[in-house]
Amino acid sequence: MYPETLLALYIVGVLALLAWVTCRSEWRRRRVEREVSEDRVFRCGDCGLVYTDDAVVDRSRCPQCGRTNGPFEF
Repeated sequence: MYPETLLALYIVGVLALLAWVTCRSEWRRRRVEREVSEDRVFRCGDCGLVYTDDAVVDRSRCPQCGRTNGPFEF
């Protein structure tokens, strides 16, 4: 084989590998982003437990101690 052919095959192989890695990482990113939930975060004022509940709930009861809490603001 000629050196030019080997160089061209090497470049095409590297570009194909980069394209495959890019497509695979984009596919994985889209799969993870789809699973993000819209739940609200709550923190209990008595026991300090951090938990989530539905986005439509304004106040939630702590599953550990039973106190009603408002949503946690970051």
